[in-house]
Amino acid sequence: MVNTYVQKHVVKIYKKVIFMKYGYARVSTVHQDLEVQIRQLEKENCDRIFSEKFTGTNKKRPEFQELIGMLQEGDTLVVTKLDRFARSTQDALEIIKDLFERNIKVHVLNMGVIENTATGRLIFTIFSAFAEFERDMIVERTQEGKMLAKQNPDFREGRPKKFSKQQINHALSLLENYSYKQVEDMTGISVSTLVRAKKKSRAEKISKNVIVQV
Repeated sequence: MVNTYVQKHVVKIYKKVIFMKYGYARVSTVHQDLEVQIRQLEKENCDRIFSEKFTGTNKKRPEFQELIGMLQEGDTLVVTKLDRFARSTQDALEIIKDLFERNIKVHVLNMGVIENTATGRLIFTIFSAFAEFERDMIVERTQEGKMLAKQNPDFREGRPKKFSKQQINHALSLLENYSYKQVEDMTGISVSTLVRAKKKSRAEKISKNVIVQV
């Protein structure tokens, strides 16, 4: 009787060990923060959390590929949103189909647990299509905004400049009476920026003189 009792509890403990819950967090750029997703996954008591900074359209997601390879029958994959692990509706359907065939559960926090039933698959297909549509709309709006911005004569691609042209010119005028370090302390413009601006100013003056002589 004792041996049978112990054996049953050993089996239960063994099952608990093999049924793992894995979390996956992803952001699209290195400048974005993973902390919010990771905290949400920790609240779900994930046994292990994989995270990486890769665009969803990039096939090379090493952490995700490692996670997919580790998942065993009975495990659960947890993500905060559907578009965190899929590149498109078709990609999501293929991933989910593979996980269902391996008897792995999928828990999308803003949707719930996706079950391997006709209703579950239908709901998943609809939500994944909406997720892809939303992502495409964001990209489209971003491109439209950039197109409109480019119509502005003062538009410059990339990060906006910290100091205006007027501020730079004022700092350059101060160099006539002060050192680079003193001007940096007075204006907050770094020595390296002042040096580049000085070289650019000299080059522009030389170019103007050449044009006048011609």
